[in-house]
This record gives sequence, structure tokens and C-alpha cells, in this order.
Amino acid sequence: MNEFFQPISGLETPRFAGLSTFMRLPYVPPGHEHWSELDFGYVGVPWDGGTTNRPGARHGPRQVRDSSAMIRSVHPIRRRSPYADCNCADLGDVPVNPADLDDSLKRVEAFYRKLSRDGIVPVTAGGDHLITLPILRGLVQEPVGMIQFDSHTDLYRGYFGGYRYTHGTPFRRAVEEGLLDPRRTVQIGLRGSMYDTEDIDFGRSQGVRMVMVEELMERSVPDVMEEARTIVGTAPIYVSFDIDFVDPAYAPGTGTPEIGGPTSFQALQAVRGLAGTNVVGADMVEVSPPFDPSGGTALIGATVMFELLCAMTVGKEPP
Repeated sequence: MNEFFQPISGLETPRFAGLSTFMRLPYVPPGHEHWSELDFGYVGVPWDGGTTNRPGARHGPRQVRDSSAMIRSVHPIRRRSPYADCNCADLGDVPVNPADLDDSLKRVEAFYRKLSRDGIVPVTAGGDHLITLPILRGLVQEPVGMIQFDSHTDLYRGYFGGYRYTHGTPFRRAVEEGLLDPRRTVQIGLRGSMYDTEDIDFGRSQGVRMVMVEELMERSVPDVMEEARTIVGTAPIYVSFDIDFVDPAYAPGTGTPEIGGPTSFQALQAVRGLAGTNVVGADMVEVSPPFDPSGGTALIGATVMFELLCAMTVGKEPP
């Protein structure tokens, strides 16, 4: 076990003290002397240039870092720390351009292309959901599968006359660009009113498995996750967790909340059900601190990021 890559324990330094990093891990930016030793890295993408209504997710990574001081290192079910199985650190934030969408997309892609070349698997905090598109552009060389936890498909053709890049379009673009294999893509928790059914019609025509929230609740989270693992198999997948997957009673701090969603416990069940899959990258997006006065949404987001890392590093079977 590499001592350098261990979180600072609250038994050594109070959790309210010290510099704010994801899970109180060391900060290892590109060029750092320990960069080449990394297996996994937490990354922030503080950008919400794809938001169409309620902005604020650009502040998500900072708030999630602060909330992650509450996360201890040992998983409560697996009884093991993921940091005993891998070298992980906070890699800092991608240097986005808040005034230029196209430039930000290129900057995000370039950052993740470097991670891919250097063999570092990222767990990302957004930012709005458009950030997943340039992340995929940087990480993958051939189509990957995806498990997406979300109340929306994000498969829309466009916005306001066909504008192509919003937080409602990343996976339409990813399918079109050959980044995602739609037949190995599972979207879980979909719900809410719609402008039309164009996104759902497109997804189904491409072979995307869409699990509406009614089916999720009727069948149970473990049952749906068993099916999802069967669909994606052992080939590489990306995991994307939109915080609006969780009911706004638990996670109100997001730009597009939809009532009637899973509880925070069911969210943990869902992420734990990823164990045994071949995850090449993951993100947790759409935490918007301006709509999160209690900080509870950011705490769920930080916990989801920890659970994502645990599912990717500790054990091979779902708990």
C-alpha cells in the first residue's frame, strides 16, 4: 500500500481542517512527481455551458470536494478501503473556458486524452451533463457501452432550432460519433414530462435499453442492475450518474429535478450493482450548489463518487 496516496484521516486532522480535495486525498496535477504511479484519479470539470435553464453546476466540483471530507476510507459493506487496492489522487480541475463552449469541449477532451494515454482511470465531478461528450472523445478509441443513471435520456437531436451541444444532447452526439455502442447502453430511472418523444424514439430505434422509473420500482434496483450487467457484459463501459436520478426530496440541488425518483439508498444500491463490470471511466454530474442550501445534494454526489471508485476497485461481485 502506497502511503502517499492515502486520505488524511479525521483521527489525525479534523475533517473541517486542511485543504479541500476529493476524499482528502493528495493533490496530484499533471507533471507531479507521483503522476506516473496513479491508477485512478478524481477530476473536477467546473463548467455548465450546456445548461438550458437553471445554471450553477459549474460550482459543483468545489462543493463536492468540500462535502467529500465526510467520506471515510473504508467501505461499509465491503469492509475494505479502495485505496488499499489502487493509487488514487485528486487531479484537480480541467482548465475550462467559461466564455467559449467550443474551446471548453476541446480542453476537456485534451485533458482526458492525456489520462487515457497515461493509463489513469477517471472519476469525474461535473459540471453539467454535456461534459460527458468530450470526456468520451478523450477516453475511447472504439465504441464502448454505458450504464447511465438519470431521469432524462440526454438523447435529444438539438435545442432551439437544432443547436447541437447542450446537456440534453451529449449521448445523441456520442452515438452519432461512434463513441457509444447503443446496443450496450442502459439508461436507468427515466421519468418526467417531455416536449415530445423524439429522444426516446431515437434511443429505442438504436437499441438502447431504457428503464423507466416505474419499471425500476416494480422490479427493484438489484434486479434491474443484474439485467444491466448482462447487457453490457465484460467489454469496456462508461458510467454516467446524473444527480437528478435521485428524487429531489433527497437531492434538490440540481438544474432539472424530476419528482418520483429513487431514494439516496437506492442510488447507492444502483452504483454498488456495477461491481464486476469493466468500467473505463465514470462521472457524477449536475450538482448545482445554488439550489442546494443544505449541502445534502453535494454529499450524495461525493458519496456516489466514492461508491463508483469502490465498484471499480474492490471485489468482482455485487455485494
